[in-house]
Amino acid sequence: MSTKDFIEKDYYKVLGVPKDATEAEIKKAYRKLAREFHPDANTGNAKAEERFKEISEANDILGDPKKRKEYDEARALFGNGGFRPGPGAGGGSFNFDLGDLFGGAQAGGGGQAGGFGGGLGDVFGGLFNRGGTGTGTRTQPRRGQDIDTEVTLTFTEAIEGATVPLRMSSQSPCRACSGTGDKNGTPRVCPTCVGTGQVARGTGGGFSLTDPCPDCKGRGLIAEHPCMECKGSGRAKSSRTMQVRIPAGVTDGQRIRLRGKGAPGERGGPAGDLYVLVHVDAHPVFGRKDDNLTVTVPVTFTEAALGGEIRVPTLGGPSLTLKLPPGTPNGRTMRARGKGAVRKDGTRGDLLVTVEVSVPKDLSGKARDALEAYREATADEDPRAELFEAAKGA
Repeated sequence: MSTKDFIEKDYYKVLGVPKDATEAEIKKAYRKLAREFHPDANTGNAKAEERFKEISEANDILGDPKKRKEYDEARALFGNGGFRPGPGAGGGSFNFDLGDLFGGAQAGGGGQAGGFGGGLGDVFGGLFNRGGTGTGTRTQPRRGQDIDTEVTLTFTEAIEGATVPLRMSSQSPCRACSGTGDKNGTPRVCPTCVGTGQVARGTGGGFSLTDPCPDCKGRGLIAEHPCMECKGSGRAKSSRTMQVRIPAGVTDGQRIRLRGKGAPGERGGPAGDLYVLVHVDAHPVFGRKDDNLTVTVPVTFTEAALGGEIRVPTLGGPSLTLKLPPGTPNGRTMRARGKGAVRKDGTRGDLLVTVEVSVPKDLSGKARDALEAYREATADEDPRAELFEAAKGA
């Protein structure tokens, strides 16, 4: 992504949230849009695929507090009419390259918006201390491509964590030409960008922006004798299988970023990142509510009325015994601490046990006689009396 894109793209508009949206609101908006435009739900729909990429890119920036702060500061500084130097800046027209402000972190145009050096704290050092020589002529390293993939976990794997094999396809340095793009291995430096992979263009107002060089496509090199395998690009499609550790406690729809696990870089550039979209299968017994697990346990009428002890299953562990107080109503929820999902700090949430009074479909003669006797003994009690009184007074 170019510096221009980073500043001009309105990621808040992409996700449909206000600029003061909370992290929870951003997360909720991303999940909703990701489900709607996911490629699996829109097979063959190129527009939906492009929209999904925009949504993922916006979430990558706004979902990370540090990146969001850099993005907001950059747009505030350059997104509304540009930077206007004060009287102490020398007066007149003041030309500068936004690529310098961010420390060249986007070399080659292959990085993510989140790769900007140390944030805007370095901006003014790059702006007013340019060193007099401007952009260097050495060929710049190129960051590797980011890769998006998906994985489906069982409910238990999501709670406990799992190591899963992922097969990924990406662009990597061509083996035939060692990533040079030239079949003889001797590419020349691009004369247009002098090996930087970027060209500056004026936008008016006394400053310029950088874009990937149109002649070398941001590589900084041009192949005199293009490699037959990669057509001179220096990149070729490759597949590999990687064992990836999915942390405990992930949720359905969560997008995990694994730094440096994407496609390898060029000319010493860092590898890209791997983004894993997690899907979690439902469990036949347990559910989930934030960091807590949920389970519904049937109890008999006598257990609810007279109280007692009931056995409750746990996920992947031994059962536990809970004490049921006399007069427990249907739908009451009890808490078993430390039996839930794993949190980020390593602690566990709780198991929420909801009681459901089970009504038998068939009764033996002895049981029926006992219930008839109970009905006679409680004939004077009307559990709906207060309901009707309240209805009259309303």
